[in-house]
Amino acid sequence: MPTVLALFAHPDDIEFHASGTLLQLGRRGWDLHYCNISSGNLGSTTTPPAKTATLRKAEARASAKILGATWHPPFCHDLQVFYTDENIRRVCALIRSVQPTILLTHPAQDYMEDHMATCRLAVSGAFARGVPFYKSKPPKPSTLTPVTLYHSMPRGHQTPDRQPVHPDAYVNVAPVHAQRQAALSAHRSQKEWLDLTQGPGSFLELLEHDSAELGRRSRKFTLAESWHRHSHIGYCEAGDDPLKSALGKDWCAAPRRTAH
Repeated sequence: MPTVLALFAHPDDIEFHASGTLLQLGRRGWDLHYCNISSGNLGSTTTPPAKTATLRKAEARASAKILGATWHPPFCHDLQVFYTDENIRRVCALIRSVQPTILLTHPAQDYMEDHMATCRLAVSGAFARGVPFYKSKPPKPSTLTPVTLYHSMPRGHQTPDRQPVHPDAYVNVAPVHAQRQAALSAHRSQKEWLDLTQGPGSFLELLEHDSAELGRRSRKFTLAESWHRHSHIGYCEAGDDPLKSALGKDWCAAPRRTAH
């Protein structure tokens, strides 16, 4: 069956940016894979990092189960997700093992370095998957299975220097929204932290607000996630767009922007 890998930085990033797309693909028989690179160990104002990492791991596994996805363990800590040789090799091993047709990840520009580093690791790991003498960690045989990369929207739908970002396409997530909320709610420790630091209910409200805003921008869906497609060079054929092919009426191209 076709396979999709969501590779993001922290526990709950997948739920915010990619869970609806994963669920829509899952409804169509795709094999779902879930990996956050960081343990999320700094996501608490009171709990020690080691204990927080243990809690976040259990929560991420519970969320992946709700999504119907195979969970893969993190291998970095918060604010230690760096573009290093070892981390590229780890990501390459994961991609060679899963052999995804679709790879979902962060955008190249975002408000946080962990997100941008994860994007770079995903891009380089995917490129290296087919290089026979590149040794992944752990060692996995190289593969030339085509993979199409898609980048999510950055937080606030803008670059770090506040320039607006416009996606290529939108995915309808309204039919799976309740399941998205359940998956996000599995991250209880994160919810408690955000409720404490940003106000009660902010956790689920952010998901609702962001999905509704992207839905409005799509001019077609009430709730949406959005993506822009990475260059095909080194990954797949020029015309490959498996997200579009798989989702049909639950996918739409971004409306044409009018010049001002």
